[in-house]
Amino acid sequence: MRFFIGAVTLAVLTACSPAIPDSGAGVGFGDYDAYQREKAAREAALAGNALPPPTAVSSEPLRTTGALVPPSDPASIAADTRAALDLGAASSDPAEVPSAVVNSVGISQENNFDAVGAERTIEEDAARIAQTRAQYQVVQPEAIGSRPGDVGPNIVAYALASNHAVGTPIYRRIGLNKDSKFARNCAQFPSPDQAQLEFLKRGGPERDRLGLDPDGDGYACNWDPSPFRNAVGG
Repeated sequence: MRFFIGAVTLAVLTACSPAIPDSGAGVGFGDYDAYQREKAAREAALAGNALPPPTAVSSEPLRTTGALVPPSDPASIAADTRAALDLGAASSDPAEVPSAVVNSVGISQENNFDAVGAERTIEEDAARIAQTRAQYQVVQPEAIGSRPGDVGPNIVAYALASNHAVGTPIYRRIGLNKDSKFARNCAQFPSPDQAQLEFLKRGGPERDRLGLDPDGDGYACNWDPSPFRNAVGG
């Protein structure tokens, strides 16, 4: 009796439960791919971005100025390159001076006799050479102006007039804190040449009023006369 009641109860519960769709049929109403497409379209529509149907998408290339974009064509590229070269070539009379000879990829073949000979005659080439020569101007040298008489010391002349090495004591220097004064005053000049020029203006090399030559070699702020001497000797 108990077995009979349990069987009846199980049958009733089975009849009340919803049917489970077959996994082989997708989700109960079609194949799985169709379900995914419809789901994506529904979600896009809810988000305000309805997806176009597959048939609405064209496989044609994008159009520019009403024409299809052609694939890369070496012949058309070469033609465009040659047209640009012809447009940019400077010529007072284009009928007399021919344009440059280029190969299929737009590279100049001016040094190829066969290519140039096939494009223009000897007379046309001579006109091109004449125009090229006319563009050049020979600048004649001018005489160097004379140096004014009294313009102050000249460090080049001083370098050539002296012959002792840097650091050779020649002149007597006296005073206190010569090293600190040397470092402080030399820092005021942008270069040793400027320091040497000022040193000579103020009585150097015999006098060193600014303390620019503490070792007494006649060269201020480690100025070196060697480059001027080497230039003349070389």
